[in-house]
Amino acid sequence: METISSRLINWASILDDKTREQALATAQLPFIYPHLALMPDAHLGKGATVGSVIPTLGAIIPAAVGVDIGCGMIAVRTQYTLKELPRDRRPLREDIERVIPLSAGHNNKKIAATAAPRVAELRRRADKAGFDPGRYMGNWDLQLGSLGSGNHFIEVCADENDGIWLFLHSGSRGIGNKIAQHHISVAQGVAWDKRLTLPDRDLAYLEEGTPQFTRYMEELRWAQHFALLNREEMMDRVITQFGKWVGGAVEEGAVKEMERINCHHNFTQQETHYGKSVWVSRKGAIKAEAGDPGLIPGSMGTASYVVEGLGNPVSLNSSPHGAGREYSRKAARKAFSLAQLKEAMHGIEFRVTEAFIDEIPAAYKPIDQVMRDAADLVRVRHRLRQLVNVKGD
Repeated sequence: METISSRLINWASILDDKTREQALATAQLPFIYPHLALMPDAHLGKGATVGSVIPTLGAIIPAAVGVDIGCGMIAVRTQYTLKELPRDRRPLREDIERVIPLSAGHNNKKIAATAAPRVAELRRRADKAGFDPGRYMGNWDLQLGSLGSGNHFIEVCADENDGIWLFLHSGSRGIGNKIAQHHISVAQGVAWDKRLTLPDRDLAYLEEGTPQFTRYMEELRWAQHFALLNREEMMDRVITQFGKWVGGAVEEGAVKEMERINCHHNFTQQETHYGKSVWVSRKGAIKAEAGDPGLIPGSMGTASYVVEGLGNPVSLNSSPHGAGREYSRKAARKAFSLAQLKEAMHGIEFRVTEAFIDEIPAAYKPIDQVMRDAADLVRVRHRLRQLVNVKGD
């Protein structure tokens, strides 16, 4: 842990100058309380740093939550061990790719039977919140159960005891992005009207008690729940395909869930820290109160971690959410090749394509270094290694 200033505490041993400057600028906003906590995976983001915990008094910065509202992880520990799995993993990867829409803009062709109750729940929540998600995106309901692209993934992993885990990373998809972009624009409009001076226009904020703040919070909470249910829906489909692949079993309960963890890492909620009630925006960070279960993925081809929070008060009970980029996507495409990606993914079943070059492990901070930096934030319960990796273009 490093105290950069009284308003910025840093856990990242790998931190470039631009990211440090961005975090310092955010930390100087007058409503930050008590300080901004920079996680070990911190890197440059839109307005606010990815991998930061931003507590605010009486205000919310929509861009500090991120445009993928509610993005996070879900993992299920099964009853199976590595020796019980078929040797050929390609059929499982292809079956998962068949039942889950993968890439940006891809949706289900119709609402699946498993998704229907979840869609109905989201409609009820939207009605209660007083807004129509359809005004942002007409086919939002068909997105439930879809992965997206970028660093979103589905994996089959083995832990240190060869126990098998199903693991995936996704968020609120296009509907969450459109909600976020709308409210970022609203906040920027408010800042313009008030002639506010900000270090970055993407740090525009909404003040508690205003109609704009109330509307954002209602829609934010809805999008966070969409993201959680989206992960649940995909995981149910992955479990079904995994059961068929392992033993041809299709009946419910063929795969026993020994444990299920579902956690956000782009979200806001009200918490009490240092004696005051604050809005805590975790942009690329997970809540890590004492005993909280959590998931910290590495990049494709490296390890992921199942953790338990230690409740570090200086970190505002938070921990990193992943490895954190060292290369931008554009820079990674220039620096690395498909041959290097294949070498990094040796022994892991994945779809070989140049579309994934910008996700090569070398484009990210070493996940094991991130976890060493986080030693006073979380306790490691399991270290997972990848067997199968599924991604969207």
